[in-house]
Amino acid sequence: MIDPSQDLLFNHVRDLPFFRGLLRAMESRFYQGILMKAPTLDVGCGDGHFCQATFSGKISAGIDPTLCALKEAKERGAYDATIQADGSAIPYPENFFGSAYSNSVLEHTEDPTAVLLEIARVLEPGGLFVFCVPNNRFLPALAGANYLELLGLRCVAEKYRLFFNSASRHRTCEGIESWQVRLNQAGFQIEEAWDFISPRTFQVIEIGHYLGLPSLFLHMGLGKWNLVRAKWNYKLLLPWLRDYFNEPAAQPNGVYSFFITRRERKA
Repeated sequence: MIDPSQDLLFNHVRDLPFFRGLLRAMESRFYQGILMKAPTLDVGCGDGHFCQATFSGKISAGIDPTLCALKEAKERGAYDATIQADGSAIPYPENFFGSAYSNSVLEHTEDPTAVLLEIARVLEPGGLFVFCVPNNRFLPALAGANYLELLGLRCVAEKYRLFFNSASRHRTCEGIESWQVRLNQAGFQIEEAWDFISPRTFQVIEIGHYLGLPSLFLHMGLGKWNLVRAKWNYKLLLPWLRDYFNEPAAQPNGVYSFFITRRERKA
């Protein structure tokens, strides 16, 4: 269920470094108009924050290979069930779920096609699968690398891209056309797909990785990204971020891609 009264930007920024909160909030808003049939599976649920900040009710099940993240997801109470499992080996029978989603997860997997095949297995025929990923514009859009290239430091620019991609734990960054091939192989049809996060907004997210270092140290020490979660503490930050948050959903040069797909019905 979706609560239309939620301030999605604040929901994410108060609990995350501001750059990650902006990205997650922009992803969250796309789920607002999607009806996902229960039971619903979250593939790669992590600590459950995205689910809790996006949906007003519980999601049926969340799976993730990381036990410590699952413990936090369970404590949040965002799921009816939390299970330690890899996306390529989902411990549910065939045709069990009415819908599934995977938010910024598939780009981290070793074999995305294997995960898609497994999601298709546990989805009922005609079941909805929604996901988003960084696309093939991610590395070319990195402002730090582009600036280094302007200075003639192409080798350093390439190393910067490799560093940033490694720090982001990306195994793949592919465009919609490449994902369409993978989806078709797994038995999914794309109903809608669009690119989002303009290069302008992506620069804020990129720079935020460095400006957010104090939040990282705080999290390492206290387990919290922000000490004060009250809205007054974000009085200056939220209006600045909201300008980026409110950009048109579809961006012709978007750095991330969002997919609404459906498992093919049996003949």
